[in-house]
Amino acid sequence: MAQVELQDIRKSYGAIEIIQGARLSIGDGEFVVLVGPSGCGKSTLLRCIAGLETITSGKLMIDGADMTAADPVKRGISMVFQSYALYPHMTVAENIGFGLKIGGAPKSDAHKRVVEVARLLKLDQLLARKPKELSGGQRQRVAIGRALARNPRIFLFDEPLSNLDASLRAEMRVELAKLHAALGNTMIYVTHDQVEAMTLADRIVVMRAGVIEQVGSPLELFNQPANKFVAGFLGQPPMNFIRLEEVREVGGKIEAGLPGGGRLALDMPASAKGATAVELGVRPEDMSIDPDGPLEAVIDVVEQLGGETLLYCRLADEQALVAKLTGQSSHKSGDRLRFGMSDERLHLFDADGLNLRHGGRP
Repeated sequence: MAQVELQDIRKSYGAIEIIQGARLSIGDGEFVVLVGPSGCGKSTLLRCIAGLETITSGKLMIDGADMTAADPVKRGISMVFQSYALYPHMTVAENIGFGLKIGGAPKSDAHKRVVEVARLLKLDQLLARKPKELSGGQRQRVAIGRALARNPRIFLFDEPLSNLDASLRAEMRVELAKLHAALGNTMIYVTHDQVEAMTLADRIVVMRAGVIEQVGSPLELFNQPANKFVAGFLGQPPMNFIRLEEVREVGGKIEAGLPGGGRLALDMPASAKGATAVELGVRPEDMSIDPDGPLEAVIDVVEQLGGETLLYCRLADEQALVAKLTGQSSHKSGDRLRFGMSDERLHLFDADGLNLRHGGRP
């Protein structure tokens, strides 16, 4: 297990800066997930930690030692990639033990370690098989086992589940969570899948264009997004953003008009006094059908998902709105409804996208 500290890490390719001054402390045994859209720099940052990319400037500290320019093998790191990268001519046992073999480990010690790892990953009955005889989930477990066999201080995962189908991804999420609980190793995990991030992470790091936007526990980021980008990235369906009209501050409250003539009055923290809100943020699950609610909308599409129903709607000014209702619904396309919203769960964003009510700290 190990502590990792990124001190103003920058990575450039010529004049193009991919990572722009990343600062992050990762505690011993913590499971940290890097998320963000494609091209945000999350995989590049992971490769910088692994030593597969040269850090342009800044420092990488592992357990207090400067590892910025250290050889990858000296960092105590194992990495699992998106591709399984298994040797097709080798058995499961040989694939798991390959790193030990090239590292010069005695055969008896290597065999013992392979058996231990295989038992932990429920591969002990498959040690004699070749990769072509395995399912996708079994192959991914072999790739994890190969990394685990070296007994690293830090595990790095670069979108390891993206090649699996939905049911296997769900199964492997559970297996990874169990693995972390059993081992307690420091793990840094890259994904674009917010479900993986929300279910696996102790803390999530949200990135955009090479910049860390916000760091926090899954629920901290979900409930207190620092800005509109973080608010819209986490949550499925995404948060609704509704343009406000006639915004004014009255006695510590923000009063504003909504599409269709509804009005809104929300308490504002003292830190946001004088700021101008331009958009309302409300998550689909924080909406309810209410004949006296301030928002009127027309349903375009109804998605019946069994345990919940999604209503895709249009407001009076044609802005889109999505509501998530618990259970099943008899509503249909063309119905006109009014919606109420949970005041304490509403967010207000200014012109720069900063969250004025529930903003976190990046």
